[in-house]
Amino acid sequence: MNKIMSDFIKKSIEEDIGEGDITSMACINKTISGKAQLITKEKCKIAGIEIAKSIYSFYDKKLNFYPLHKDGDNLKKGSVVFEVSGNQRSILATERLVLNCMQRMSGIATKTQSFTQKIKDLNTIILDTRKTCPSIRFLDKEAVKIGGAKNHRKGLYDTIMIKDNHIDFAGGIENAIIRSEKYLKKKKLTQTTVIIEVRSLKELNTVLRCGKINRILLDNFSVQKTKQAVKIVNQKYPLETSGNITLNNIRDYAMCGVDYISIGNLTHSIKNIDLSMACI
Repeated sequence: MNKIMSDFIKKSIEEDIGEGDITSMACINKTISGKAQLITKEKCKIAGIEIAKSIYSFYDKKLNFYPLHKDGDNLKKGSVVFEVSGNQRSILATERLVLNCMQRMSGIATKTQSFTQKIKDLNTIILDTRKTCPSIRFLDKEAVKIGGAKNHRKGLYDTIMIKDNHIDFAGGIENAIIRSEKYLKKKKLTQTTVIIEVRSLKELNTVLRCGKINRILLDNFSVQKTKQAVKIVNQKYPLETSGNITLNNIRDYAMCGVDYISIGNLTHSIKNIDLSMACI
């Protein structure tokens, strides 16, 4: 278990359990063992099984975890995902944390799969964004991968992504690119990717004149303008498109010939999958 995961679980337990589950301590003998199952209450792509395993292990190493499926499996309503056995108080204390993680992750994975299936026969790669739940981005992004898409940058620290406000504050596209190039040279960040966002074909042509970037992001382009942009760029740079991408239009955008489609909706507007824990 890595430090990010252990820190997350520790903080989550402190938040929810604190000094102890007083309801279970009041009602249940501390030495009694039991068993519970996680059950799907709707069709989904399941995600978070490995997280659940880590939570149980962290909280009570004597709990026994028996997965009946693996992350990424497509399950029907009524499927038993896993069984956990051991101290009854431990099972009940961790129930909500496990459900919260798995319901959200399964929601993201299921939604992501619905997008990836639309263009599975094409070469366009679907990416997530930074529009994730604060402090649990690593869970959101893991769920996106389970759903069949790929992760964009992890945060502001690992990629230079020149967006509209950067361009405006820097005094234009050329200034933003030049300053980025100087910064990377100064810091000796030779492997850092530079992505620049453009809002029009005019800005696109300006970027092409300047060069010195690794990828161009077409922000809120129509399908028709995207086709024009692909023709103008003519494979000189990888193209990413983003903005108002839906299940109804994603294939139209992918058919334009873009290399990437980034979708904030994968993680920022999620319907949790209905899962339940049943004692047996």
